[in-house]
Amino acid sequence: MLTGTCHCGACSWTLAEVPASVTACNCTICRRTGALWAYGFLGQDVGVTGDTGAYRRADGKELEFHFCRTCGSMMFNMAREARADGTRWIAVNCRMTDPAPLMDLPIDHFDGHDTWEDLPSDGRNVRDMWF
Repeated sequence: MLTGTCHCGACSWTLAEVPASVTACNCTICRRTGALWAYGFLGQDVGVTGDTGAYRRADGKELEFHFCRTCGSMMFNMAREARADGTRWIAVNCRMTDPAPLMDLPIDHFDGHDTWEDLPSDGRNVRDMWF
């Protein structure tokens, strides 16, 4: 299990298992925060605690970006609405956890800016982008 916490410790998330990879997105929010995302479903393999605020881009897309109301750390993003089966998709920001278990994971790249599609792998892993 992985646990991530904001800078001040007021908010946290848990992810049931270390993911097989993390995702770097180039959208206007992700590129500014430097987030590396891992995915799951709220209440199933992902849990969140703490008082977060939510930000939704002006284009009103499907996602809400949640940050700690105290220190401003970007904690996770999630679908605005549950799916037909009642599950709610969520992505946690792996920059909020200890990097050691993630260092050798490959980084998937996603074009959230233009095409909303996966991009080809460039062979980098978390160790290459952590700093």
